[in-house]
Amino acid sequence: MRSLDAIEKEWTRKKPVKFDVGDSVEIHVRIIEGDRERIQIFSGVVIAKRHEGLSETFTVRRLVQGEGVERVFPVNSPRVVDVVVKKKGNVRRAKLHYLRGRVGRSTRVEEKLGAMDKDKDKEQAAAPAPKAEAPKVEKKPEPAAPAK
Repeated sequence: MRSLDAIEKEWTRKKPVKFDVGDSVEIHVRIIEGDRERIQIFSGVVIAKRHEGLSETFTVRRLVQGEGVERVFPVNSPRVVDVVVKKKGNVRRAKLHYLRGRVGRSTRVEEKLGAMDKDKDKEQAAAPAPKAEAPKVEKKPEPAAPAK
C-alpha cells in the first residue's frame, strides 16, 4: 500500500468503472457554460489506459467527419459523470495507437462475443435479492349494525 492511498481514498470514485482497452464506450461529461450545466456524450473506442489511483486516465478515440478525435479523461474526475460500455473489444494489446493510422472499416475492433451478457449476469448475482413481501391479508368489512 502506498503512503498516499489513505489521502487519495476520499477523492476516488465510489463506484469503480469497469472497462478495458478496446471497449466501445460512451462517456457522459458534465459541461458548464456560464450558469448553465449540461451533460455531453462522447462515444468512441478506448485506445489506452494509464497510471493508477487518483491520476488514472484513459484515452478515447472516434472518427468525426473522417477526422480522428481523441480525448483523455481522468477516471476520478467529477466532470466524468458516467462511463457506459456499449461493446467489449477483443484485443491483444495494451495500447491501440496503431488505430491512428487507419481509416474506415479497418478502424473497427473485433467484438468479444457474449462478454456483455456475462457482465450482466455477474452484476445480477452480486446484487442482493429483493426481499419477499409478506402476503397481505384482506380484512373483510364487518356487517353494518342494524339501524334502531
